[in-house]
Amino acid sequence: MNARYGFQLGWRVLVAGVVLGVSLAVTAQSGVAPLAGAAKTSTARATFAGGCFWCVESDFDKIPGVISTTSGYTGGTTVNPSYEQVSSHSTGHAEVVQVEYDPAKVSYERLLAYFWRSIDPTVKDQQFCDHGSPYRSAIFTHNDEQLKLAQASRAALEKSKPFKEAIVTEIMPASVFYPAEAYHQDYYQKNPIRYNYYRSRCGRDERLKQLWGDKALGH
Repeated sequence: MNARYGFQLGWRVLVAGVVLGVSLAVTAQSGVAPLAGAAKTSTARATFAGGCFWCVESDFDKIPGVISTTSGYTGGTTVNPSYEQVSSHSTGHAEVVQVEYDPAKVSYERLLAYFWRSIDPTVKDQQFCDHGSPYRSAIFTHNDEQLKLAQASRAALEKSKPFKEAIVTEIMPASVFYPAEAYHQDYYQKNPIRYNYYRSRCGRDERLKQLWGDKALGH
C-alpha cells in the first residue's frame, strides 16, 4: 500500500458516501470535460504525471496562462479506472493532470520548464512518499511538436546536470485520459488543511528544494 493511499483510505470511505453518484461530464471520445467559455482554437492541452495529482494541480494552477487543470489517469489499459484500482498498481495508469492553457500567455516550453521544477525526475516509479508505477513521472505528448519539445527539454536538462542522478522521467504519446473522481478535483482548495498536512508529511517541497533550490516550483 502506498503512503498516500494508506494515509487517506480511512476518511475517503466516509467521503465516498457523500460523493456517490457525482461524476464529471466528459465526452466519450476524448475522455475530458469540455472547457466552458473558452474558444477551442485559442487553447491547447498538456498532460503531466508528477506523483500526487492534488499537488500537480496546485502547482500548475499558479501559472499565468493556465486556464484549468483536471486530475485523472492515463497510460494504462483499464477502461474507466477508479482511484482504488489505480492505487492497487494493477491498471498500468499513472496519476496525471491535464492542463488547458492559452498559448498566447504561456508556451508549452514554459510549461515543461515548470514541470521539471515541480518533480523529482531522478526516481523511477516514485514521487516523494508515494511509491509504485501510478506515481511515476512522465510527460504525455499530444502531437509531434510537443514530443520534439519535450525531448529537447529533457536533453537540455541532462546536459546542464543540475544534480548528479540520472533523469528517468518518461516521455510518451498521450492516450485516453480518464478524469478522476469529483472529490479529487481541486482537492487543495476544497480541503486545504488535509492537503497541506499531506504535502508536508510527504516531504515534497523539502525534496524539491534539495533538487532545484530557489527555482523549485510550488513555493
